[in-house]
Amino acid sequence: MHLSRREFLSVMVAASAAGMLPHRGAQAANALYDLPPFGNVRILHFTDCHAQLLPVYFREPDTNLGLGAALGRPPHLVGQAFLDHFSLAAGSPEAHALTYLNFPSLAETYGKVGGFAHLSTLIARLRDAAGVEQTLLLDGGDTWQGSGTALWSRGTDMVEACNRLGVDVMTGHWEFTYGEEALRANLAQSNAEFVAQNIYLTEEAIFDELPAFDEDTGHAFRPYTLREVGGVQVAVIGQAFPYTPVANPKRFVPNWSYGIQEAPLQALVEEIRSRHNPGLVLLLSHNGMDVDLKLASRVSGLDAIFGGHTHDGVPAAIEVQNPGGMTLVTNAGSNGKFLGVMDFQVKQGRLAGFRYRLLPVFSSMLPPDPEMQAWIERMREPHLETLSQPLAVAGQTLYRRGNFNGTFDQVICEALLEHYDAEIALSPGFRWGTTVLPGETLTMEHVLDQTAITYPETYMNEMSGEQIKLILEDVADNLFNLDPYQQQGGDMVRVAGIEYSLDPTAPVGDRIRDLRTRDGAALDPKRRYKVTGWGVVGTVAPGPPVWDIVREWLLSKKEVNLPVLNKPNLLNIQDNPGLGI
Repeated sequence: MHLSRREFLSVMVAASAAGMLPHRGAQAANALYDLPPFGNVRILHFTDCHAQLLPVYFREPDTNLGLGAALGRPPHLVGQAFLDHFSLAAGSPEAHALTYLNFPSLAETYGKVGGFAHLSTLIARLRDAAGVEQTLLLDGGDTWQGSGTALWSRGTDMVEACNRLGVDVMTGHWEFTYGEEALRANLAQSNAEFVAQNIYLTEEAIFDELPAFDEDTGHAFRPYTLREVGGVQVAVIGQAFPYTPVANPKRFVPNWSYGIQEAPLQALVEEIRSRHNPGLVLLLSHNGMDVDLKLASRVSGLDAIFGGHTHDGVPAAIEVQNPGGMTLVTNAGSNGKFLGVMDFQVKQGRLAGFRYRLLPVFSSMLPPDPEMQAWIERMREPHLETLSQPLAVAGQTLYRRGNFNGTFDQVICEALLEHYDAEIALSPGFRWGTTVLPGETLTMEHVLDQTAITYPETYMNEMSGEQIKLILEDVADNLFNLDPYQQQGGDMVRVAGIEYSLDPTAPVGDRIRDLRTRDGAALDPKRRYKVTGWGVVGTVAPGPPVWDIVREWLLSKKEVNLPVLNKPNLLNIQDNPGLGI
């Protein structure tokens, strides 16, 4: 579906008149989404949509701490500090999309975000404005996981959705958790090229003569692709999540080795420029923004990095100097909430200028693409009875995203505690998961939005107080290590049944302090405690899937109101602009 500007405005006016576009209607939508073309190459980029085909609410973090070189710079700004840095007006559509401030009330004002039918309308609009032949659509990964329908179809629903969206090139992370067979089957059905320069066959896989994209180099997948865009040769290099076998079960990807692969990337950039002399060399990355910023400072020859993984919505391209010049670094948020639009001016075979906008996808301002909407409804129809099962009413905003416990994480932990009659609950620090507003009915779909993974099994083990502290210390080092290359996963493990203090600035092994049980007793390093959790990486846990436990817990409640949110007592970061509430 390709709408001209005039057709787009006509649709917007009609939708506004029909009551589909509340508050400011077509005029506000046109002001937000009317991007006159600039230059001769337009790159559209979304990432980390986590299989959210319908519009959702998604609250941005109130805590995103930056330390060392990351202190006070994007993406480690929240709330008012974020608005001040980017000169955004409080209460504006952009301020609501990019911060947690006044989230419930502004969510009522601006409505839901994302949804592939609405995203499709916006992409068609932007393609038409620049010219289809001058536009390339990039998918940064974490696309096939994060919903019930994606889990049940093993990602095939999202492959079809992206084909309909017109994705040109993609890389991945959670896509690998379906296993190699399902991944390859999905890629065979995908119209997008999958690129990943940093995945190689293991030595054992080479010995067993398992398939590789390039047997000489050992690349498991195509490392880059070349596209003619607006008369410009554009190279897109893929960078899959470097720590997939660490953050997720290695059993899903036993034949592949990962890593940041900085030196091979530099060599590849030089090879591409020497062999093909492209006008642009881009990196489609799932490193996380801090890693991308460091990489950009050390690898020369990249014009821009289109990043993902850390779900950071950053409305400006960050200019990073390196020995060979300058690289632009962007990150386009998550959950289908944003679309990055980078317009390049390429003259005499080199980058001469750029304009970047990160557009929030307000479903209230963008009428749905009828064909995409109809397909989504057909695809979901067999699952509606399960997805729409009412469970309880949210008495408060339920969310996940942030360095520490979110309220929906707390729901999961409380459900595990009650099911296993345990003393302590641990839940992974996943960044994906949608938001539920106060007064909304919680459904099974909401639960699956928080838990739909291929290793959902739960456990109850006995652990010593010393072991529990070591777990917290290990995750804290992963999150707060001053070297971005050592940050290997999500946010801090979520907890219930214990309280603790945390000094992110302290050295490794000394960040976790004053561990106490819920009744205030000091955690005994020698005593063994009943600990429950889910999402185990190393082995398959023996208990039922976490979504069954959460469903039963919610059904036992009429309304969800959490008296305690188990966030740690934070030390020595009082003036950190990544700390909101």
